[in-house]
Amino acid sequence: MLDAFLQGFVLVFQWPTLGFLLLGVAIGIWLGAMPGLGSITGLVLLMPFTYGMEPVAALALLLGLFAVTTTSDTISSVMLGVPGTAASQAVIVDGYPMAKKGEAARAFGASFSVSAIGGVFGALVLALSLPIIKPLILSFGSPEIFMLGVLGLTLVGSLAGASLARGLAVAALGLLIGTVGYAPTVSVPRFHFDQVYLLDGLPLIPVVLGLFALPELLDLAARNTSIARVPGDQARGGGILAGMRDTMRNWFLALRCSAIGTYVGMLPGLGGSIVDWVAYAHTVQSSRDKSQFGKGDVRGVIGPDAANNASLGGSLIPALAFGIPGSLGAAILLGALVLQGVRPGPEMLAGNLHITFSMVWSIIVANVIASMVLLIWARQVAKVAFLPGHLVVPGVVLFVLMGSWLSSVSLGDWITCIAFGVLGYLMKRGGWPRPPLVLALVLGAIMERSFILSVRVHGGYGWLERPVVLIILALVLTTLVATAIGFRRVRRQPVPVMREGEGMQGDARISLAMSLALFGAFIWAAVTSLQWSAAVGNFPLGIGVVGAVFAGATVVAGTRDLIRTPRVGWRAWAEVQMLGPAAVFFGYLGALVLLALLVGQKIALPVFIALYLKRWGGYRWRVAAAGAALGWLVLVGFYDRLIRIFFMQPVLEEQIRSLLPGWVPIWLVI
Repeated sequence: MLDAFLQGFVLVFQWPTLGFLLLGVAIGIWLGAMPGLGSITGLVLLMPFTYGMEPVAALALLLGLFAVTTTSDTISSVMLGVPGTAASQAVIVDGYPMAKKGEAARAFGASFSVSAIGGVFGALVLALSLPIIKPLILSFGSPEIFMLGVLGLTLVGSLAGASLARGLAVAALGLLIGTVGYAPTVSVPRFHFDQVYLLDGLPLIPVVLGLFALPELLDLAARNTSIARVPGDQARGGGILAGMRDTMRNWFLALRCSAIGTYVGMLPGLGGSIVDWVAYAHTVQSSRDKSQFGKGDVRGVIGPDAANNASLGGSLIPALAFGIPGSLGAAILLGALVLQGVRPGPEMLAGNLHITFSMVWSIIVANVIASMVLLIWARQVAKVAFLPGHLVVPGVVLFVLMGSWLSSVSLGDWITCIAFGVLGYLMKRGGWPRPPLVLALVLGAIMERSFILSVRVHGGYGWLERPVVLIILALVLTTLVATAIGFRRVRRQPVPVMREGEGMQGDARISLAMSLALFGAFIWAAVTSLQWSAAVGNFPLGIGVVGAVFAGATVVAGTRDLIRTPRVGWRAWAEVQMLGPAAVFFGYLGALVLLALLVGQKIALPVFIALYLKRWGGYRWRVAAAGAALGWLVLVGFYDRLIRIFFMQPVLEEQIRSLLPGWVPIWLVI
């Protein structure tokens, strides 16, 4: 085995393999930092270029990209409060508050340095675990996968916010949204409202970008402030080096969370979705001082990012050893192996062990290089936090909408993004946590399939008596009890605790309105589910009943809070909650959608940028025109010419064609 390990090292550092690895790293850094793109887009784009390449070089190219997107996706999590991937949600809980305090550089220093630790740790565990990991993986069947999903939702519901009932109600809402479209086992559509777009379910990326990005952009636009709420010369907490020192100071936490990330990440189809929340829960629970979590505690960045990067090695363990992908990215890499004539499974541990270890070395080298590059650039990236908000908003809107568009290349993606932007605004103002909704949407289909399969295979609910299931159930109950006790202690403190962060404080009126709306939605969903067969309706029926219980508890608590809240006039209340700016902001976006429908995105988005900078930002036409031109270059150069996406076919396409001179290519404007 040692000979194969060293042979794999030599293969990676041969030319042109090393060149392909560096190319993959460069592309991965860029895609990971762009909202809505990420590793899956990059792997799909690069796959055709691997035809005819040597196996080690092809895998180095793909792994170079795959390994580093979980490092660079921290940029959007910290700067915009938008999780770059489903596995980086927990980073926003403390990363974005650090950016608001002017400590984005410190967050980057901690994140990028610990990402190298996590990535290298996960790769080494991958190398050591391949021969011995089979019993652990085979011990997890559909019952254990379902219960792990329940544990993940319990963790995020209890950690993201100041109310356990709100967190769990939001998690139930995410599961309910995940049932939209065809049922996983029977071709019966559910909750689709006769819309063809909804038959395949709501795409994840528009939901995430709308839920997290648009409310933050609205806040920047309405307040005309930078991401950092303090001037650059008043920012405290240090920069890149301070973040690196934080990582060294918390080295044992980084190693523990790397181990968590590796072994949770190997669970097929599930581990990568919950790994950051498991690590964040461990970080909070193992810390003596918990007062700063959610307000910008650097440990809340170190723990999830270490686990997030280590999970890559974990996800490849079942893929290489048994041909069972632990994530969608691992599934694409399996496809690349097959294209190269390499068969995943026992053969990877025998005749092709040197290729397996070349993959390990590719992950190690990619993580180290990406971390070094990002640490060098981090100081410049962090300066964006101090730019005027009006210069940031229109550019980010472009990336958010185009990132949403990549999901299914449909106008419905934009409508979904904006609709969830409105929901995200209401949740933020009402003090409802948003991460549980996204995680539940990711886990919903996996949990439903596992639940149905468990019931069918075991002829009922006897699977609840399996040893691993009982252990996970005990962890769920322990989490609920410990969280409830913690919230009770906080409420009993004689001096009110100032709460900040996701789902920590909100307006009583908006919160109660959301409680009532959720309660009604769960009741309606449960009643509607009764008309379907058991295979189709049992899962949404259970969600509706459980969700109604949690939502009902929030109605009671919300009514009590509203009674205790001092009376404020409706006009003053609307001004505090920024209802006017919110209506204008979402009105801008609605007008943008209509304009794109008429003339296409390559015209509509630059027009939006120009009008926003001029009318809302108050800049001169020269600045507005420059911003519009830059946006047009991104649309044409990056999205059209480079990644070759399909753009919207506008209603006025023929009229636009007739106005263009014959020598002007039509792809410049449509």
